[in-house]
Amino acid sequence: MAGQRYFVGLDVGGTTMKAGVVNDAGHALSAHAVMDTQPERGQDAGLETMCETIRRAVGAANLKLDEIIAIGVATPGLMDIKAGLILDPPNLKPWKNVPVRDHIYKTFGKPTAFQNDANAAAYGEFWVGSGQSAKSMVLFTLGTGVGGGIIVGDVIVEGEHSHGGELGHMRIDMPDRGRLCGCGARGCLEAYASATNVVRRAREGMACWRGPTTLRQFYTANDDVFTAKEIFELALAGDELAQKVVDDTAYYLALGACGVIATVDPEMIVFGGGMATSGEWFREKIEAYVKEFGLPFPTRTVKIRFAKLGSDAGFIGAAGCARLLVNAK
Repeated sequence: MAGQRYFVGLDVGGTTMKAGVVNDAGHALSAHAVMDTQPERGQDAGLETMCETIRRAVGAANLKLDEIIAIGVATPGLMDIKAGLILDPPNLKPWKNVPVRDHIYKTFGKPTAFQNDANAAAYGEFWVGSGQSAKSMVLFTLGTGVGGGIIVGDVIVEGEHSHGGELGHMRIDMPDRGRLCGCGARGCLEAYASATNVVRRAREGMACWRGPTTLRQFYTANDDVFTAKEIFELALAGDELAQKVVDDTAYYLALGACGVIATVDPEMIVFGGGMATSGEWFREKIEAYVKEFGLPFPTRTVKIRFAKLGSDAGFIGAAGCARLLVNAK
């Protein structure tokens, strides 16, 4: 289409990476391309897989590479955003000091944006998802861990050391006796409210719960597929232990949200990930706790929403970052 601009967004994960072509309006042109990351093959193979995923995405959109304006790449783990490097990602071992941005730029000759995966997902939601009507937005991503991204006036808050928006590592409990987080510290939000730790808290609850519950029987019969999703479903069906686990999760997420409200004062807070598909009832629980614990004035007006883009937020947001890069020139 004459006058139309196209951007590729690539979202790299520990298991798979996906890429899609997105237009100026933030709409994906076709189904995204997906390839296995296979980090154990080494970072050189990983870089080539990134390039091949990008090529497949362009082909799936029935475009040629010379029709692409810019490319955005989002990756997990420790990184140096300014230098375009993945430093030492725990879920991409043995990769270390990987020059992602320069490699993509040299391969395709296109302006290349590099971003943290949670920041990219946050920008995707801000651009064309739940936050598109907002001037400022904070995203909490709820999965194996808790990630986040902060957007203020179309600007991603990266921080001086590329670790702005690490919302899962806000302390919501005492560092000497709180729950142990995967980062090695105690009391982090992630240690309480990630999907992994929702399951862990439910298992702990079964050991001491004295009231009626079907959670214990379900867990015993389905240990290999027992996830936060089942806990939320049992809570909605009326199981008291599951309801307590869910209510506590809303409480912990609200504490994290209140910390962000006091720091950033955003117009909107968005929660994404599997738990954010559980229904309006869970969102209302979070919102009620936010209003109970937060600063009175901002909590009266802050909007609490669930994400809309699902797992596409990463590559759409990465493409949006490429668009930002081009528009800034």
